[in-house]
Amino acid sequence: MMEQKSRRKGIVIMGQLIHLVKPLLPLMCLAIFLGVVGYLCAIFLTILAGYGLLQLGKGISLGVRFAAVLIFLAVLRGILHYGEQYCNHFIAFKLLAIIRHQVFAALRRLCPAKLEGKEKGNLISILTSDIELLEVFYAHTISPIAIAILTSLVMVLFLWHCDPAAGILSLAGYLTVGVLIPLWNGRKGAQEGMEFRTSFGELNSFVLDSLRGLDETIQYGEGNKRLGQMEERSKKLGALQKKLNRHEAAQGSLTNMTILIFSFGMLFVMLAAFRGGRVTFDQMLISVIAMMGSFGPVVALANLSNNLNQTLASGERVLSVLEETPQVEEITGKETTGFEGATVEHVDFSYEEEQILNDYSISLPKGKIVGICGASGSGKSTLLKLLMRFWDPDRGHVLVSEKDVREINTANLRNMESYVTQETYLFHDTIAGNIAVGKPGASREEIVEAAKKASIHDFIMTLPNGYDTRVGELGDSLSGGEKQRIGIARAFLHDAPCLLLDEPTSNLDALNEGMILKSLRQTCREKTVVLVSHRKSTMNLADVVYEMENGRVS
Repeated sequence: MMEQKSRRKGIVIMGQLIHLVKPLLPLMCLAIFLGVVGYLCAIFLTILAGYGLLQLGKGISLGVRFAAVLIFLAVLRGILHYGEQYCNHFIAFKLLAIIRHQVFAALRRLCPAKLEGKEKGNLISILTSDIELLEVFYAHTISPIAIAILTSLVMVLFLWHCDPAAGILSLAGYLTVGVLIPLWNGRKGAQEGMEFRTSFGELNSFVLDSLRGLDETIQYGEGNKRLGQMEERSKKLGALQKKLNRHEAAQGSLTNMTILIFSFGMLFVMLAAFRGGRVTFDQMLISVIAMMGSFGPVVALANLSNNLNQTLASGERVLSVLEETPQVEEITGKETTGFEGATVEHVDFSYEEEQILNDYSISLPKGKIVGICGASGSGKSTLLKLLMRFWDPDRGHVLVSEKDVREINTANLRNMESYVTQETYLFHDTIAGNIAVGKPGASREEIVEAAKKASIHDFIMTLPNGYDTRVGELGDSLSGGEKQRIGIARAFLHDAPCLLLDEPTSNLDALNEGMILKSLRQTCREKTVVLVSHRKSTMNLADVVYEMENGRVS
């Protein structure tokens, strides 16, 4: 989907994701504090209960106060855990909103040059499931790591106070369960995690493509072939999921076995210390109980590695979008330019290895209608996109008002030009809302006037809700010609001094084409119009006509 750099290390991805927490650092510190105190409450609840049993064995009555302390610790543990989870999830959802905003801003910068022809399903996967999966990182990864480190440090000091050997053994146990096993599991499943997220995105693209082409699939009997391809992709995804599940099961078994080994190790170490007279019987049992009951934070840390591979793979994909360099940098800070005509001088342009324009030059005088006629693939649409500065030429200059478009503020340039593409995209909104895209905040009177100029007003008034009628998903409730006229209405509403029309009447019959062209002639007397079409009849409107062939004017 995106141009992939070499995959960065997991620790680097985590560092870059943690950097995004900076605005919410005080809340993160509070979550960590609550988590540490909460785990210590749970651990010392077990230790105190064990101590109480020891005292009962000696015939000493604990009394109400001791029971009250245990109940207090149990309740406090629940409250602290709730507070920690509340803080973590607040941080997570706040950051997800920030990341979504940053990703959409990045896509806006990248459009359309970097995204032309890219897999839209993969983009959808990044915008939805990948970003959602980062909730696991922010809510269940950052603070658990800090909590595990701090809680383990407290317990190491506690056990060291009982006996230095107990402190050293506990440190080895915590490092093994919380660091070595997750690192081992992470390295083992990192590749599968990235493959799974990539395959998931590819499956999204395939499903989206299949849905959009459903009519053609049915018409040409390709249903079984598409189903077979979908089944093959689903099986590949399932196989990767099974690999990840095996890693998870192996890691869980290894973690449990390691905890048992170190718990028994603590028992043997403390037995030796008791026999050697270094600790009392109570200290021996308390140390063993403390060791067995203190693995909770590092077990939570170990369990992170089960989903961390996919989370980091999602983080890698999101960060790649954020770091992607736009082919066309947005220009700001220049003086405002008025439209006084445009010129294309000796321009070369290629899509990767395919040469589209070759030493192309054309003049677009102010107030004239310039027709460009040529076969499909001759470079007509590319010329309009260069005038809009969706791309920059490989060689030569695109000038507006005798200024290179690379020296004109991008917003200023787009305000001077209205661009009607071959395929008009309609949002899942009302017809009025779709026309108003050309001028946000436009009044209903302005919208109606633009629709009249585009010869779509009469049709709209026949609909049950008129301009408030909602179009279907992707505009499927309207015909190609109706969508095209809504696109033209947008351009009229935008009211720019330069109008770029790419096959504006390709989906219209002769009657509607004539009405649109007549409206263009009446409305655009003082505007510069670049009219691209393969229809000879459309060219009758133009003041001057250029034939384009193989990227050159003939």
